[in-house]
Amino acid sequence: MDKLVDMLEFLVPKYIIEGKYRLVVGIGCTGGRHRSVTMAEELRARLNDKGYALTIDHRDISNG
Repeated sequence: MDKLVDMLEFLVPKYIIEGKYRLVVGIGCTGGRHRSVTMAEELRARLNDKGYALTIDHRDISNG
């Protein structure tokens, strides 16, 4: 998680400079309802703390 946050902190400002307003990051696991959800929520919390607004779509969480 630390490495992912570090990478995004490096990349996002460069995307903004280029005029891009959206970056899609996909996080997956076998079922899509446990590890990937936890990782996505933790990523959102960490990046929100740094001033970035994230929207999450848990694509497979309701398929069950």
